[in-house]
Amino acid sequence: MHYIILDFEFNQDYNSEDNINGKKPCCPFEIIQIGAVKLDQNLTITASFRRFVKPSIYNSISGFITELTGITTEQLRKEKTFDQLYPEFIAFLGGSDSILCTWGLTDIKELYRNAAYHHLDQTVLPRMYINLQPYASLYLDYNPKQLLKLQFVVEELHIPMKYSFHDAYHDAVYTAEIMKQIYTSKMEPKIYDPSLPPKRPRLKKQIIDYDKLIRQFEKMYDRPMTSDEKQIIKLAYHMGKTKQFIKFNH
Repeated sequence: MHYIILDFEFNQDYNSEDNINGKKPCCPFEIIQIGAVKLDQNLTITASFRRFVKPSIYNSISGFITELTGITTEQLRKEKTFDQLYPEFIAFLGGSDSILCTWGLTDIKELYRNAAYHHLDQTVLPRMYINLQPYASLYLDYNPKQLLKLQFVVEELHIPMKYSFHDAYHDAVYTAEIMKQIYTSKMEPKIYDPSLPPKRPRLKKQIIDYDKLIRQFEKMYDRPMTSDEKQIIKLAYHMGKTKQFIKFNH
């Protein structure tokens, strides 16, 4: 059994005209860089995997992605495509009993979605995973629902910042260093099921505190609001929430 600390960089569907086949894809986040390190049961790094991926869904790398990651369209032209790299990547993972460890759930979800897009065998992918992000929040005394950015946690844990961020391999290494510091036996792996739709958190019903709203107006105008004014304020606030009067400048 191994822990696989995994990170990807993606090219995203910012402009549908950049889609190679001219249709909106079912895979809007295309993997263009794979970074991973393998840890043994003692959390010692035993192997690493660092590959760039030639895009096969989009014609070019988004300018935003290039600015964020430094990855360019020209840089990837001679690389292997995801389906060509897949056997090599699966061999690195070391079997279905390995445990994928990620910073958030996006990477594991998009790994399965990219494999499905290319009609690759998903059964050879590990199904067990640990999302380290909420555990890091707990370790730093934050609410586990408050998901912290990788660089913030690296800084808080005083991990030496030897590498740039937004590089899949560098981010995987940083995530591995975080895991070494925060790991406990309570981090039990969960089973990832790509067939299940993602759970959307329930939103609490929002109730407008009109009394507080009126008091704010009275404070601003330094006088009590009349009954008519109170009704106008409530109506205006309600109409504004519907967004029906928003217009855009051209």
